[in-house]
Amino acid sequence: MWEGAAERRRVQRRPMLLPFLLPLFCTALSEQIRYKIPEEMPTGSVVGNLAKDLGFSVQELPTRKLRVSSKKPYFSVSATSGELLVSSRLDREQICGKKPLCVLEFEAVAENPLNFYHVSVDLEDINDHMPKFTHTFSELQISESAQPGTRFILEVAEDADIALNSLQNYKLSLSPSFSLVNKEKQDGRKYPELVLENTLDREQQNFYRLVLTALDGGNPPLSGTTELRIQVTDANDNPPVFDQEVYRVRLPENVPPGTTVLQVTATDKDEGVNSEITYSFYRAGKVFSLNSKSGEITTLRTLDFEEIKDYSIVVEARDGGGLVAQCTVEINIQDENDNSPEITVHSLLETIPENAAPGTLIALIKIHDGDSGENGEVNCGLDGEVPFKITSSSKNSYKLVTDRTLDRELTPEYNVTITAIDRGKPPLSSTTKITLHIGDVNDNTPLFHQTSYLVYVAENNPPGASIAQVSASDPDLGSNGDVSYSIIASDLEPKSLWSYVTVNAQSGVVFAQRAFDHEQLRSFQLTLQARDQGSPALSANVSMRILVGDRNDNAPRVLYPALEPDGSALFDMVPRAAEPGYLVTKVVAVDADSGHNAWLSYHVLQASDPGLFSLGLRTGEVRTARALGDKDAARQRLLVGVRDGGHPPLSATATLLLVFADSLQEALPDLSDRPLSPDPQAELQFYLVVALALISVLFLLAVILAIALRLRHSSSPSVWGCFQPGLCSESRPVVPPNYSEGTLPYSYNLYGAHVGKTECNFLKCSEPLSSGQGLLGPESSGALFPLCDPSEPTSHPEPLTPQAPPNTDWRFSQAQRPGTSGSQNGDETGTWPNNQFDTEMLQAMILASASEAADGSSTLGGGAGTMGLSARYGPQFTLQHVPDYRQNVYIPGSNATLTNAAGKRDGKAPAAGGNGNKKKSGKKEKK
Repeated sequence: MWEGAAERRRVQRRPMLLPFLLPLFCTALSEQIRYKIPEEMPTGSVVGNLAKDLGFSVQELPTRKLRVSSKKPYFSVSATSGELLVSSRLDREQICGKKPLCVLEFEAVAENPLNFYHVSVDLEDINDHMPKFTHTFSELQISESAQPGTRFILEVAEDADIALNSLQNYKLSLSPSFSLVNKEKQDGRKYPELVLENTLDREQQNFYRLVLTALDGGNPPLSGTTELRIQVTDANDNPPVFDQEVYRVRLPENVPPGTTVLQVTATDKDEGVNSEITYSFYRAGKVFSLNSKSGEITTLRTLDFEEIKDYSIVVEARDGGGLVAQCTVEINIQDENDNSPEITVHSLLETIPENAAPGTLIALIKIHDGDSGENGEVNCGLDGEVPFKITSSSKNSYKLVTDRTLDRELTPEYNVTITAIDRGKPPLSSTTKITLHIGDVNDNTPLFHQTSYLVYVAENNPPGASIAQVSASDPDLGSNGDVSYSIIASDLEPKSLWSYVTVNAQSGVVFAQRAFDHEQLRSFQLTLQARDQGSPALSANVSMRILVGDRNDNAPRVLYPALEPDGSALFDMVPRAAEPGYLVTKVVAVDADSGHNAWLSYHVLQASDPGLFSLGLRTGEVRTARALGDKDAARQRLLVGVRDGGHPPLSATATLLLVFADSLQEALPDLSDRPLSPDPQAELQFYLVVALALISVLFLLAVILAIALRLRHSSSPSVWGCFQPGLCSESRPVVPPNYSEGTLPYSYNLYGAHVGKTECNFLKCSEPLSSGQGLLGPESSGALFPLCDPSEPTSHPEPLTPQAPPNTDWRFSQAQRPGTSGSQNGDETGTWPNNQFDTEMLQAMILASASEAADGSSTLGGGAGTMGLSARYGPQFTLQHVPDYRQNVYIPGSNATLTNAAGKRDGKAPAAGGNGNKKKSGKKEKK
């Protein structure tokens, strides 16, 4: 006994939840605290320090007023120490019966602020009940004709304890004729069976006294005994036999008294009195009755599932000769939904502030339903549309909390109806109503008119310009409705934020403090705040994303070929036996812009022999267009222009020096700085061009002189007004464009060379050509008209042949499609981007072809005499359709005279090796 008391004292201060874990888990587990104590603890015993486990200090106890809220006062809280004390007797068997788990659940209430904590106490069973038999002795009659192995069910002992402390086994006093077998029912309860070991002889011994002992599993074990009085009767050969050893039946609760449960049946093969069977209960009960003749079992009273869930009955069948047979009837009571949920509201707040955050606790609701299973499962909810909700705190405990922001100006109070419905069929429900009053505070925050702002700003914007405006409204009055704006966060560095943008505190206008650069800053994020002047002040935030748009402000940059430190270009060596299509080199360029502004195209601006190489429009790959001929120079020069797709486009140039040689020693002589040997054919072309230019100038001067003489005879002074100095712009010297640094212009300033005293100026094209105009036709705005000195001889230019319309089926090759420069190859076709782009391309190609005439060539990878146009406009569009104004063009960086190669006007391509038109070109030279 003293050891048991000491054990209880040691266990009584053993909380399940360690105090140092409480701050981590009490919030996540709905402030649930669990203790485990043995039953029958003395009144005043300490269960645990509840205040300490909840995180309260001793100084807080007077103000927090920690107390216990439960139906039965099993526990109380010490006002001074905060310890949870036992206030009444804790008899586990009386409170929970045979339940395997006995838990006392209650709520601990703390005030200032109001909060609830769910506390559960597990009552551990102690071995305080010994097994008990209902009767101190039991009588049993056994026929002497009973065969060995016959079994007899004996009286069952009862033990109020559970688990190991409950009844575990039975023992029988020693006897040579009988033995005992422990058996177990489906519910786990054990019962004894008496087994006949030897044949009985009534003449030798007609009566036996045995002691049946029931033992539990406690430490030390407790036991109970009963006496078995066995009477040996005279032989009756055939005992009654039940058709089932165990009868099982389910019976719903609340059936009326007199309801038939089932009927047991036993048969006896004997005749006469020995076959007459009488039924009886082994132990008389007060719940069921048994018809001794028919074996029908009926109810005596109403059954309640909440009281007893199942019954186990032993039925005896005795024949007229005294033989007995037994069977077991197990009756399982089925729960019916006969209990409505009960609603109890605890600790209701009198006034709820309207600024209460969602989830603010208002009251504790406890639901009790006496049913079990689905009939005892309860759903608790609110009727109508109210800004409150019910959340589950623990089993059958709920919290009434706010669901959204309250507004006292709209609704000063709410009548809330709480409904609890179980899940039975049909379901039962109950309702209760409570009134909730709302207290007024400054509860209206500023509201932005947009949830977020997305602003597009083009780069190079003027500093100080407004780029956006945010606006928020506050329905409050006075200072509570005055809104000011500020920037509170950004993904930029805090020190540099104010150098980018600012916001006007009154108007919400966002100003750019600097010009943005798309290449340095693509986008940035701002968080703006609108704050009212209430007390306390309320605010709202909104995000603004500013996207900096790209402009074409970066020209392409050539990565390869790079220049030497002294500024000279590198050279690439090409084998002399290179076949057409041989990859010589590749021009690589990048553009810091993005999108279409970084879409690069490559063009040949000047070439020593344009027909010898081809250039990929999008890839920048330089390939041989034909095999090297005997007449071709070993040293070739290509001026490549790289242009982006912006509006207007920007460009850069690269110079390629190509040497046909099979080894480096062979290439060294061609790399010297001496000029290329003059070509006699090129010189002849130069003289022809000069002669043609002089004839044209003389013809023009003659026409001007004739007009002047005719106007002199006219008496109208208005006719001479057009020759006033103010009406015609003077020709001024213009710096030649530098193609290696900037953008290729849309319009070109063209100059005549100074030959002796003759000076010939040309008008410059004032507008870029439109896509629908002919490039060099008589109606084109960009046509060049010579204005020369009237004293020089003039000649008429030949009339233009009507040119064929451009071929509209211009296609991109696979290498020309949009993408990274040089990332694609192939000959697949695609639609050309636009006509304006084609016009600009054509202008640049014609200018380049004219410039290349200084080196004795005019084709750009196409057939001879076409300036590369037949590849795009069809074979019918050749140089014979375009007036040759190349003699009027000043070539920057070149002192060579513009000439036309032999055979180029005929539009005939030279044969392989450059000797195809050798004789025809000679005839033309003679003519």
